[in-house]
Amino acid sequence: MELVVGLIEPGADEHIRLRPVLFGFVVPCVTMKHLYIHIPFCHRRCAYCDFNTYANMEDRIEAYVQALCSELRMLAAEPPPPAPISPEAAALPPTIFFGGGTPTMLALDQFERVLNAAHALVPLEGAEISSEANPGTVLGRDYLRGLRSLGVNRLSMGVQSLHDPTLRILGRIHTADEAYRSYVEAREAGFANINLDFIFGLPGQELAQWEATLNAVTAWGVDHFALYSLILEESTPLYAQVTSGRMQVPDDEATGAMYEAALGHFAAAGYMQYEISNWAYEQAEGSRQQAEVRFPQFACRHNIAYWLNSDYLAAGAGAHGHVFPRRYYDILGIDEYIRAVNEGRRPVAETTPLTPADLAAETMMMGMRLNIGVGEAHFAARCGRPLDEVYGEAISELVDQGLVERVAGRVRLTPRGRMFGNRVFARFL
Repeated sequence: MELVVGLIEPGADEHIRLRPVLFGFVVPCVTMKHLYIHIPFCHRRCAYCDFNTYANMEDRIEAYVQALCSELRMLAAEPPPPAPISPEAAALPPTIFFGGGTPTMLALDQFERVLNAAHALVPLEGAEISSEANPGTVLGRDYLRGLRSLGVNRLSMGVQSLHDPTLRILGRIHTADEAYRSYVEAREAGFANINLDFIFGLPGQELAQWEATLNAVTAWGVDHFALYSLILEESTPLYAQVTSGRMQVPDDEATGAMYEAALGHFAAAGYMQYEISNWAYEQAEGSRQQAEVRFPQFACRHNIAYWLNSDYLAAGAGAHGHVFPRRYYDILGIDEYIRAVNEGRRPVAETTPLTPADLAAETMMMGMRLNIGVGEAHFAARCGRPLDEVYGEAISELVDQGLVERVAGRVRLTPRGRMFGNRVFARFL
């Protein structure tokens, strides 16, 4: 894909630089404004986790932080070219997301050094800066106040369950009481935007237990929830336990009932679902026939950038980035990552070229996760071709099947379509 003609856009937002002609479309371009930073350290690996994380390697943290800051400086020294972007994506603020692993295993001075290095890539002022945190490891108001004072303004806590026996099965190191205490301490430290992650379809979990969890956590006054159905990854201990018959998990019908229970519960409690797995506190207004591009106040802007298939940089061992026309990920091993950076090399393990067809498919598959779906204007601006020219036949078939609908220039999943999302997404491959 080529940017054929570039014109200076007078008076544009500081991130908007060019208006290229792309497959006959004049579309805005922006410099990079989203950054993912991976902190791979954990006190203990959970039984279900296949992320790039490592336990009992605390002695590497300082060397890792030094290497991470060096990689961020490398990225700043070679900024990627502007990429085509839609007005929807351009309207997002800059974002930085610390994921893991457990980012809050970093000392405050280490966190500060990483943020200072990141500032050359993504301006900290006005940015949404999120950090994941595990209850049981962040029990301390002083640390949380320090984190907030550094500019971290959104906390995402991996609670996963409020059932202590289940937490032990999952290998989590906190209890339900500790999860609540961590949440309260984060509030007292000044965090006004807190997400809690939960998993449903867990071993031995029944609908009544799940409903009790939903009742409890909404009473806490949480701003945002992310709920995920358990996925058994082959490389994990939990997969071995289930496939060997030593442990039972709910079947698809029972898991679907838990998801439907969450839909009804959060809607009644004043939470707006804006993505298949995400809810933010803000009473939904208007009918489903209104398809305005609006996200609730506490929606995660960094994740919205992913779902709009925006470009983003990534740094850290195993971190994945997307800079069209390619995606990449960094070296997985901590020692190997540190060694590469210390030798003055970008620690990229693999780069995957992307075609215009890949960009179109990913824009649909990611965007259809959003309740607002994919706008025709967004698709054309990002991909350089009209939506119906690329996917008109597939969309018509899905409309006939009652899985998607067209509303006000957008294509989105119907309520039934959300239950068969994988079938819909497969049509865009």
